[in-house]
Amino acid sequence: QVQLVESGGGLVQPGGSLRLSCAASGFTLDEYTVAWFRQAPGKEREAVSSISSTDGTTYYADSVKGRFTISRDNAKNILYLQMNNLKPEGTGIYYCAAVAQDGGYLLMWYDYQYWGQGTQVTVSS
Repeated sequence: QVQLVESGGGLVQPGGSLRLSCAASGFTLDEYTVAWFRQAPGKEREAVSSISSTDGTTYYADSVKGRFTISRDNAKNILYLQMNNLKPEGTGIYYCAAVAQDGGYLLMWYDYQYWGQGTQVTVSS
């Protein structure tokens, strides 16, 4: 049974850091294209970062470039999102997602097969 479980969200002040984790079970993470999405209140779910299943190429949304880092621990089968210098507009529910496809990274929510339950990130003073 495929399962994704996120953790690491919370309340942080502007300029602070958080590391989100997404533990995968039932499949091997590095064989899938994976991504982190964010959904702010009243807005559509948008891709924050993604890793290709083929060559590990990464994508970052312009709003997070230079501040967020996506990575995988293949031995532990965990996906991470290190978020530094967080801004209030980074508030939202963060989801990890995975899809079994042999190709580059994917940026649309409807391209993904499997989703975690989400973890809330609130950036506020």
